[in-house]
Amino acid sequence: MTTTHDGEQPAARGGGALLDPLAAVRGPDDPPWDVYLTGTVFLDIIFTGLDAAPVRGTETWARGMGSSPGGVANMATALARLGLRTSLAAAFGDDMYGDYCREALERGEGIDLSLSRTIPGWHSPVTVSMAYEGERTMVSHGHEAPPPEEPAPDCPPPARAAITSLVPGAREEWVAQAARRGSRVFADVGWDDSGRWDPADLAGLEYCEAFLPNAAEAMRYTRTDCPLAAAHALADRVPLAVVTLGAEGAYAVDGRTGETAQVPAIAVEALDPTGAGDVFVAGFVTGTLAGWPLADRLAFAGLTAALSVQEFGGSLSAPGWVEIAAWWSHVTSYDDQDPAALRRYAFLDGVLPGTARPSPLRRAVPTIGFRHG
Repeated sequence: MTTTHDGEQPAARGGGALLDPLAAVRGPDDPPWDVYLTGTVFLDIIFTGLDAAPVRGTETWARGMGSSPGGVANMATALARLGLRTSLAAAFGDDMYGDYCREALERGEGIDLSLSRTIPGWHSPVTVSMAYEGERTMVSHGHEAPPPEEPAPDCPPPARAAITSLVPGAREEWVAQAARRGSRVFADVGWDDSGRWDPADLAGLEYCEAFLPNAAEAMRYTRTDCPLAAAHALADRVPLAVVTLGAEGAYAVDGRTGETAQVPAIAVEALDPTGAGDVFVAGFVTGTLAGWPLADRLAFAGLTAALSVQEFGGSLSAPGWVEIAAWWSHVTSYDDQDPAALRRYAFLDGVLPGTARPSPLRRAVPTIGFRHG
């Protein structure tokens, strides 16, 4: 993505192009990017419409299929569609999958890839995801990118925020650099396959403003048997602890002020949960950078995640502002909604755009590389 002559970024071309959630807080001395992140981009192939898990020795036909960029692309796309100026450093495969992912992110979503690289002779990692019974099972294949193994530069670019995923036993120097340069660091964490769940593996929290694990992860790392207790324990290590509770919503503790907030989840018919956690983080980061109250941030993050699971395709399931506006218009047009729940989202009246999107968001398609007739 290029910059204009005065150094400002063009409007994002994804679903966030209609609204700048940070308009009220922008100034002339702002960094060029709202969010910086790095990681691995996968090609995701998603099968939906399965009634049950595949059975050994049999062939199972899915009623739906989609392909889209995955991995760190889930988070980057969700951020861009919410109007945040997003810069991604990633390695791309030197194949058609890599070309498709790069085009979808850079041209389709307006994500800056100037710090990314295409690696000659390296093939794109691939994940096949099968969604059924409200959950999904994944099979992945890929190889580490050849040196330099990490696409992230030693000194990340100036940005309002940076997002990282803590890895047990690994220390990301760029995270410390970003924090020292003034970026607000948000972190999640992956499942610890070793089963150790050693709190010492969360040493990177010293650079973070917020930590957003799910309930199972939070309880294991804190040795607690209650997600709310886990959130309070984590708030002793990081200024803001947010624990996602699945169908129960999310709970947050601000360790600086003692404020707590809990927001229930929105009940929706889930088609594919792939990437919903990344969309939740993107929604929470958006509200935080915009200066919203804690409960509003939780509600907005949960809403964006809920809308994403109604589409399939990981990164391309992320909602834009028009999808959010359409949901709000729908639920306020019927009197069978819980009035208390509607009041929880009343803040959207002061946020949402009143214009229509000129073109639809990209969604996952059955295959890539169609020939143009």
